[in-house]
Amino acid sequence: MNNMNDFKSREQLDSQLANNVADILSKAIAARGKASLAVSGGSTPKGFFNTLSRIDIPWKNVTITLADERWVDINDEASNTRLVHENLLQNKAQQANFFHLKQGDELCESTLVDLNLAAKSSLLPLDVLILGMGEDGHTASLFPCSEQIEQGLSLDNNAALMKVLPKTAPHLRITFTFSHLIKSKNIFLHIVGEGKQRVLAKANANNNLREMPVRAFLHNPDVNTQVYWAE
Repeated sequence: MNNMNDFKSREQLDSQLANNVADILSKAIAARGKASLAVSGGSTPKGFFNTLSRIDIPWKNVTITLADERWVDINDEASNTRLVHENLLQNKAQQANFFHLKQGDELCESTLVDLNLAAKSSLLPLDVLILGMGEDGHTASLFPCSEQIEQGLSLDNNAALMKVLPKTAPHLRITFTFSHLIKSKNIFLHIVGEGKQRVLAKANANNNLREMPVRAFLHNPDVNTQVYWAE
């Protein structure tokens, strides 16, 4: 299921989301001594990243990662890792730890084995997951066009991370799987603009997950995905 949160401006959304996330992370640190946060790429979260980076919490006890990443060099403009370093791992959040999804030159089986082991032992389940959504209804790198979509959406998938090659978007990807993302303790879908509002309405209209993978989060009865939207 999901709960809609409308905001009058993107700045208001960024502020509210940043404060909510900071509060969740602080409470997790107080309870367990550490917290984890997975974010998504694109231009939408930049304001949220900047606002969150300025909030004073025990960032040294926070590990930040990405819901998915393009398998490109960190200096490439398409790198979500670069986006996070330039916009979130700044100000007070410079003290946070970062879990790299893109490690090494080749996304081979041994790399995936190592990354899965590291993620499961040190990062999962996530305290906070911030998702985005594409015009085709993909989220993370769970693309409806990819041959890996059934595996990516399967609740029986024991892998936390997998390789995806979308047919309608550039670059090889590495993504967290639905079976592990859905175990996140707090899930937010961050979207802006009328176009994404229309995509959301279509996603809410039925539960064909293969057609629009974001539905797996919006229609799951065991979680409450918080949708944050602003014009």
